[in-house]
Amino acid sequence: MRIAVVGGGPAGLYYALLMKRDWPELDVTVFERNRPDDTFGFGVVFSDQTLDLFKAADLPSYEAIVRSFAYWDDIEIHFKGTVRRVPGNGFCGCSRRTLLMLLQERARQVGVKLVFSQEIEDVAVLKRDYDLVVAADGINSRIREGDRERFAPEVDLRPNRFVWMGSTRPFDAFTFFFKQTQHGVFIAHCYQYEPGQSTWVLETDPETFARAGLEGMDEAGTAALLEQVFAEELQGHRLIANRSLWRQFPMIRCSNWVVDNVVLLGDAKATAHFSIGSGTKLAMEDSIALHRAFQRAGLDVKAALAAFETGRREEVEKTQHAADVSLVWFEQLNRFWDFEPLRFAFGLMTRSKAITYDNLALRAPEFVAAIDKVVADDLGADQATRRDGTPVPPAFQPFRLREMKVANRFVVSPMCQYSAQEGLPGDWHLMHYGARAVGGAGLVFTEMTCVSADARITPGCTGLYTDAQEAAWRRIVDFVHGNSAAKLCLQLGHAGRKGASKLMWDGMDRPLAEGAWPIVSASPLPYYPESQVPRELTRADMDRITADFVAAAERGLRIGFDMLELHCAHGYLLASFLSPLTNQRTDAYGGALENRLRYPLEVFAALREIWPADKPMSVRISATDWQDGGISPDESVAISEAFAEAGCDLVDVSTGQTTPRARPLYGRMFQTPFSDRIRNEAGIATMCVGAITTADQANTIVAAGRADLVALGRPHLADPSFVLRAAAWYGADVAQPVQYQPGKDQLMRNTPREREELETLKLKAKPSRHGSAPADAMTIPAARAAE
Repeated sequence: MRIAVVGGGPAGLYYALLMKRDWPELDVTVFERNRPDDTFGFGVVFSDQTLDLFKAADLPSYEAIVRSFAYWDDIEIHFKGTVRRVPGNGFCGCSRRTLLMLLQERARQVGVKLVFSQEIEDVAVLKRDYDLVVAADGINSRIREGDRERFAPEVDLRPNRFVWMGSTRPFDAFTFFFKQTQHGVFIAHCYQYEPGQSTWVLETDPETFARAGLEGMDEAGTAALLEQVFAEELQGHRLIANRSLWRQFPMIRCSNWVVDNVVLLGDAKATAHFSIGSGTKLAMEDSIALHRAFQRAGLDVKAALAAFETGRREEVEKTQHAADVSLVWFEQLNRFWDFEPLRFAFGLMTRSKAITYDNLALRAPEFVAAIDKVVADDLGADQATRRDGTPVPPAFQPFRLREMKVANRFVVSPMCQYSAQEGLPGDWHLMHYGARAVGGAGLVFTEMTCVSADARITPGCTGLYTDAQEAAWRRIVDFVHGNSAAKLCLQLGHAGRKGASKLMWDGMDRPLAEGAWPIVSASPLPYYPESQVPRELTRADMDRITADFVAAAERGLRIGFDMLELHCAHGYLLASFLSPLTNQRTDAYGGALENRLRYPLEVFAALREIWPADKPMSVRISATDWQDGGISPDESVAISEAFAEAGCDLVDVSTGQTTPRARPLYGRMFQTPFSDRIRNEAGIATMCVGAITTADQANTIVAAGRADLVALGRPHLADPSFVLRAAAWYGADVAQPVQYQPGKDQLMRNTPREREELETLKLKAKPSRHGSAPADAMTIPAARAAE
């Protein structure tokens, strides 16, 4: 079997030596366009976890590598005259040139042929002469680009500009410098990779780049300007250039990694932004995964390549997702620039979702105690403390909207139960809302409650348009207020074109086969091709429906709801006006965003007029339609600002469900970035929702300023006492009815001991042999990429 590896970087060399070591009879050749000692860039970084993989994959190269690494434990953040040092991050760095020399030597030892200074002009020749061609030829892969149609790459060229440089300034921590200049903000990502040598990745936004006159500037000019910017931070040292050209980062994804007998490896197939330090990590872990695929397939090329792509793709995409979230944080730095420095540092540390509040509490308890105090101090006299006087964690702090004060930031998300009869909530609803309110959540939302019979999504949806429904809801509200500290929010909505649908478990959003009622929408567009075509609303229809909303809100006020939410999301009636995908009107209610907002704002204004001034109102929006041509990020901010001007107190930030063609990017807390943007650009309180499953995540979100309230749906379905259990774990408190007090007392006694035992076990875990960080610690700045 003959193997040609195109590209003599870490990925290509490592794969070649692993294959030749285990199958000495193979003919393995690495073709590299540069000379043996040519290398560009400065240092590379790895996590302890990745080094463990290297040890298992090839002990001799692992031992050579670790002898050349420098180790640090801290991340240091310089921001607005403050310095914050966060320990426990297990950082290790090495010269890229040293790494390449070590891998070249190991490859020669096992018999790999290394051919330098040779450009591959015709991959067809390699495909014919070799059984396997490994394209490890980097971001600008000629092999990938030569067969774009079949590899199907997508390249997202990010807006920020960056340049790699070096310096002789030493560091004892991975260090971030955020520097305000007359042109704008410059960022330096710095780390030492060997004695007397450090990497400096300099980054800035496109506006600052232009104002500083960096377009077209040569390496010497760039170095001189940046030496002025970071003169204090360089401490008398100079910046060193080595093909240090300003670039935009290309986020590359390929639909196919394998074409015929050619496989893409490393940056050729997928890139991950430098801010999570995962480029070389991904490349070498690719090599290990491809080698293992051949071990399992027994040198069957076709089977091995298929196994590699299917088995490796999920891990790569998780890392890319973490990198995406991280790079956006740096691109949108202005959003956080006015944060208190400690909160800014916490946001930086947790930006990629790989590091959370609990991770930091284990490795940097003083840092977390300080962020607890920052969040608490913002609340003044409202703040909550433990018995020892220390603040409770962020998600257990109260929050005030107008005159309504919720006891904590945990919210039971609005979840349709599809269990009403003729719109009438029954015993199921009493149990559902009552149990979750007693469980400790600060705020409980009703499911979307429909303002008329023809406003229902399904025959099982609740309504508030009859006296009987009013009485049934009053029973629920009275029970919650009488037996818990929870506040109740009434969510009102109209299904629009998604009305007259089947119950969720019978076919979500699919049209009823029998018993359907006429439906309306902004435009006459059916949800599915087989769905009923809605009638386009007339002005008279709008007036009638607005009156229905007002009548339902007046009933809610009589019942005693603490808060009111207007549902303008998920493709329902009011959302269908907001999205250009569902609004094709040519009158004053279609076209520009100002027009698309007109009717939803009319309804909101009518509700605000009759809803008491001391009681808050919120609006639920879909911040993106997850489809080209839908609501843009800028529009979601503008929509939120418009509702805020109309008297809205909180934006409930959800996404999608506008059309069945949407393609959401799912993952942990996947909708939280939209809440973050609206909160910190529109300047209005937000509630986030979507794949949030733990109190740790809620603490992280609130502490980082990404949302003010955190809504959880399925976790509350699985455990009505979710908040009570979390409070016991963190030493906080939640109200309980006297009947349940003994259970609470036992939970509060036992849980702290369980937590102490668990944390003791973690701290006693064997330290990493690669550094001083705990075995579960993550490397710079979020080295263990997560979903």
